[in-house]
Amino acid sequence: MIDMQRLRILREVARQGSFSKAAAALLFTPSAVSQQIATLERSIGTAVVERSTRGVVLTESGRLLVETAEAVFAELHHAQEQIDRIAAGRARLTIATFSSGGRRLLPRALTAFVADHPDVEINVLEREPEDSLPLVRDGTADLALAYHFDGPLPLPPGDRSNLHWTPLMEDPLSVVLPKGHRFAGRRSLDLAELAGERWVLGCTKSEAFLRRYAERAGFEPRFAGATSDYFFAQSLASAGVSVSLIPHVALDHSATDLAIVPIRPPRPARYIGVATVLRRRPQPLVEGLVQGLLQAADKENNEDAAFTL
Repeated sequence: MIDMQRLRILREVARQGSFSKAAAALLFTPSAVSQQIATLERSIGTAVVERSTRGVVLTESGRLLVETAEAVFAELHHAQEQIDRIAAGRARLTIATFSSGGRRLLPRALTAFVADHPDVEINVLEREPEDSLPLVRDGTADLALAYHFDGPLPLPPGDRSNLHWTPLMEDPLSVVLPKGHRFAGRRSLDLAELAGERWVLGCTKSEAFLRRYAERAGFEPRFAGATSDYFFAQSLASAGVSVSLIPHVALDHSATDLAIVPIRPPRPARYIGVATVLRRRPQPLVEGLVQGLLQAADKENNEDAAFTL
């Protein structure tokens, strides 16, 4: 039988990359961590880490154990959450969401959900996908409204946490221009027509994404700045500082000093979905909110279709 405490120590060693850092995180001594790992290796009959002067690296067996430990501890965390909710006598739903999804999609879904479940306590955490998906995996959040660009979801290789991805919508990007810009009246644009513009990023992780599309269009983008807020980026565009590439759900359609012009195909987009963990027992609250988010995404898709006509 594999000892759970030793699994917990191995998981922390994997996260920290060394015995000393894992010991500090666990409030143990480095020698105690080393002894526990050695005992774990004797109990299973094989090495779980490779030791060197630069730290430790998991063996294949070690990686398998850590992946299994993540799933086991997530189930235990979820069970404790459920027990706490039963003891409190009130159901609770914890939702992690990225900012623009929290402004558009989530409120639409929650309006009907709260009306149908007035006694459920809602807890919302604002997180980017690289932070929200681990919260779902370890049971801290019940679901995450998240996105990815044209790459994979930010999950570790060989993830064994039963994370399930429900696609909601393709979120196409449009160029946002100052109202007086020479392209402001256009119904659509080729990205190559914007080769001479200065850009501001509304999300720092989108730089590589924009560079890839600009390379396909045959130019190197010039940047006037970067923000972590699409709405801030649009305010800079309205001031004439730059142009920006903004996803549909983050567009400020109420701004009178902005022009929003769709990009012609191949139109860049990000992909929005819901991350949940498949559990042995039904999760009616989670399933109900996922259905609400699917309906909210349908409304957004219809609005985008009307906007691009």
